[in-house]
Amino acid sequence: MASRSYGVLCQRAVVVKILSRGMSAAAHPQSQVDFLKGEPHRKHPGVTNLKTLRLPDELQTAARSIIHRAQVTRLTDRSRSLTNFLWSRKRAVEDSTLRQKAVSLEKELWEKAMETRGEMDEQLLGDRIRKKVFSELRKTTYHWTTMKYDEELGVVYMAARLAGGYAAVRRAINEIKKRDPSFAPQSLLDFGSGLGTVAWASHSCWGDTLKEMVCVDSSGPMNILAERLLKGDDERAEPHIKQVYFRQFLPVSPKVQFDLVAAAFTLSELLNVKDREEAVLTLWRKTSSYLVLVENGTKEGHRLLMEARDTVLKKQEKTVHDTRPASVFAPCPHERACPKMTLEPITPCNFQQMYHPLSLPGHHDRQAEKFSYLILTRTEPSEAEAEAEGVDWARLTAPVQRRTRHVHCRMCCPDGQLQHLVVTARKHSRDVYRCARSSDWGDQLPIIQGVDGDAQSESQ
Repeated sequence: MASRSYGVLCQRAVVVKILSRGMSAAAHPQSQVDFLKGEPHRKHPGVTNLKTLRLPDELQTAARSIIHRAQVTRLTDRSRSLTNFLWSRKRAVEDSTLRQKAVSLEKELWEKAMETRGEMDEQLLGDRIRKKVFSELRKTTYHWTTMKYDEELGVVYMAARLAGGYAAVRRAINEIKKRDPSFAPQSLLDFGSGLGTVAWASHSCWGDTLKEMVCVDSSGPMNILAERLLKGDDERAEPHIKQVYFRQFLPVSPKVQFDLVAAAFTLSELLNVKDREEAVLTLWRKTSSYLVLVENGTKEGHRLLMEARDTVLKKQEKTVHDTRPASVFAPCPHERACPKMTLEPITPCNFQQMYHPLSLPGHHDRQAEKFSYLILTRTEPSEAEAEAEGVDWARLTAPVQRRTRHVHCRMCCPDGQLQHLVVTARKHSRDVYRCARSSDWGDQLPIIQGVDGDAQSESQ
């Protein structure tokens, strides 16, 4: 009798559970939207993060051989110092800003001097003030210098940045690979190619689909090191990746375009706004499908990318060779002003990729590369993206905090606002909730139109 009663109770519980699911589905129409496209929740279309990355075996072996043969003294200390220097690097102060600062300081000093100058000659006083202005500017102005890589410094850079730079680029272009699976680039242009990490990362993504890769870097020693890496540090060997060509200057013709154009950690090496603007517009002219820009995940790196975004989206060129409009592919889910730039204090929009560094003394088993990136495109949205009507995708801008029956998600949304959303199965549907639990920093999360979630503005 007891077992029969227990069975009846179990049946009732199942019925109640089914009914509650039906009511939840009716209350939340988003659960009926097919944004998963047949994928499991942990691999939903917004997941673009990669597991801990390793350098390709051939690249790792070649790099270790070159470093071993170079016998650079204090390599570990020097590579650490170079990493810190590059991370903390700022843009050069613009001449116009410097002049404005000098005029303001000179005016302030004159006002103070006029109150106490007594019988001092005006010309002598003026000379003293000008010297004081120059002295103050020297103390307070950031001294930007061009990085000049000889062979030894190139080896130090390799030990410091090869693996981290590869991880950042590989993660950025994975966004294209995941969201536009039909894209099969045949040509690549890498501006500021350095050690050739963009070529290696692109080859890891698309393999022999790439028939031509042009690497442009003004440093001759860096180009030589990049070629040695491709040949496994053996001059007589065939390069591991074929059809890679090294140049010190960009191709001249504006009509020559490449399927994929990239510049990784390059904008920060250009002297001023004018140089960066000209470089970005030149790269955009040479872009047939996607332009990928990667910088350090710092305030400066983020500012440089937002500056580049505005240049491409808003700058009107006199001669237009390709009339297809530019649009932001990633990471921004909108083309409005970046909401992170309005926060106090300003926080960079950055992301993180775990990787295994070169196996050298002082390097840990796993490291994190923090980077910012921007992908602009001329292509129309793919069919898969266009079909997902009623679904917008927000970008997760911080690590996801998973709690019992709810998930804290900090996101940049398609309306240009930063939101802190607490996702639950009850309010947002079981599918969205499970996707949120499976997502992480840098992924996209589906937002179903017409559903009011428990959202808070980040700026409040």
